[in-house]
Amino acid sequence: MIEFYYWPTPNGHKVSIMLEEIGLAYTVHPVDILKGEQFTPEFLKISPNNKMPAIVDTDGPNGKPYAIFESGSILMYLAEKAGKFWPLDMEERYNVLQWLMFQIANVGPMFGQNGYFQGYAEEDVPHAKNRYLAETKRLYSVMDKRLASNDYLAGNTYSIADIATYPWTIPPQNAFHRIDISDYPHVNQWVRRISERPAVQRGLALLKDDQKIGEATDETREVFFGRRQMKQR
Repeated sequence: MIEFYYWPTPNGHKVSIMLEEIGLAYTVHPVDILKGEQFTPEFLKISPNNKMPAIVDTDGPNGKPYAIFESGSILMYLAEKAGKFWPLDMEERYNVLQWLMFQIANVGPMFGQNGYFQGYAEEDVPHAKNRYLAETKRLYSVMDKRLASNDYLAGNTYSIADIATYPWTIPPQNAFHRIDISDYPHVNQWVRRISERPAVQRGLALLKDDQKIGEATDETREVFFGRRQMKQR
């Protein structure tokens, strides 16, 4: 059984989609990041960086419970455990790994900074807005070029690289990031192709009514970006 600590965000959706794709039994433990539940001592034992998602595999290595934080690591662990979306062939596996790292090192951080300066920053910082929007567009162009000759990011087979990246490119994310996805036709086709997968639809539906993306309030700024977030624990 997978104990799944989750809230409906792009990083949370990576794991909810993956769990639905591989069909492992799981129990959801909502971590309401809008209320600061990611800072509780109980959650910090599982995810010491106070970030969601996280999992505990009650039947982990050597049959013992095993906790994992960081969404990319969780995807790799679940893929290896289930034997899906993580090729055995070395070349194919590293094709997946490169594009997974592309999401972790580029798409997540840059899209996140873009979203912060476009909609959450207390001050209007035009240079930061322009810089991160330009980088977001550049990364979309990288993906669009790749997907012009491949059905999926790592080649012609769906993998954890797609599962990791897809939640960052769908509504309301692309609208929030000031991106018109129709400017990137191959990414747009890829998004539509993945959106048709039943497991993806189920993963995105998990706690859907709790998803809130929009203008920041003083309370959410304090939780996400203020002293409460920066406090050492």
